[in-house]
Amino acid sequence: MNVQKSFGTDNAKQPYGSLYLVGTPIGNLEDMTYRAIRTLKEVQLIAAEDTRQTRKLLTHFEISTRTVSYHEHNKNASGPELIRLLQDGQSIALVSDAGLPAISDPGADLVRDAIDNGITVIPIPGANAALSALIMSGLPTDSFTFAGFPPRDRKSLTKWLQERGGKRDTLLLYESPHRVTKTLDVILDSLGDRQIALVRELTKRHEEAVRGTVSECIAWFAEHPPLGEFVIVIAGLSESEASEQEAEGAWWSELDIAAHVAHYERDMDRKEAIKRAAVDRGLPKRDVYNEVNR
Repeated sequence: MNVQKSFGTDNAKQPYGSLYLVGTPIGNLEDMTYRAIRTLKEVQLIAAEDTRQTRKLLTHFEISTRTVSYHEHNKNASGPELIRLLQDGQSIALVSDAGLPAISDPGADLVRDAIDNGITVIPIPGANAALSALIMSGLPTDSFTFAGFPPRDRKSLTKWLQERGGKRDTLLLYESPHRVTKTLDVILDSLGDRQIALVRELTKRHEEAVRGTVSECIAWFAEHPPLGEFVIVIAGLSESEASEQEAEGAWWSELDIAAHVAHYERDMDRKEAIKRAAVDRGLPKRDVYNEVNR
């Protein structure tokens, strides 16, 4: 069991240096905290996802601390060296390009290694795109799941959404502007026409939230091409939907695909029946369609 005490202070006394996880602005430089600025000035080293991007931030706040690169492609080499420096007594601040480090970020590996080596890890809170989008979405905030970036190909994305979207939790994910409309199409097919919010350019001049059903948002982006990085916030199942799902269980497990679709066709047309069966089984809609139309 690993227990560390930092007593809520930046000056934990130990032979090793400390690893500070410093939140940086996600757009608006005024979101930089006094504590973050002081920490970046006082540490011996700043480990940055992109040193060029971080240097712009440091220059703005007149911070001259030396920076080194730590990112997904060099973490296996840089990580052990950073741990060695921490063990030698140097304190290091870890930053990402924007927001909190170690979220959908290789910084999580460095944090784990630091903890495994008895090094104190201290968070310096700051802006976060996912939580900022959640609290302005208008969707439930009492229980939520952050899922990061989704898979790119349709089949993997369908399965990924069905695994995460069949709960009461509000679902949060990141998406790029050139993929967001394709992802919305898969959300509609996989999870149905739920309430969602798409938030872009958080804290920046063109900050915008598009709210509505999935189909309404698809129609909006057909006329307003998406720009900027997005947080997609998806409503979870309602209490009645979740209870119904739990009660039904895998009632279709003894049926073949054709019989499964035929069951739904008693109450809806074939297209919708195929979609429902595909969601139940975690299969692409096309696979179910091909099976029942052979």
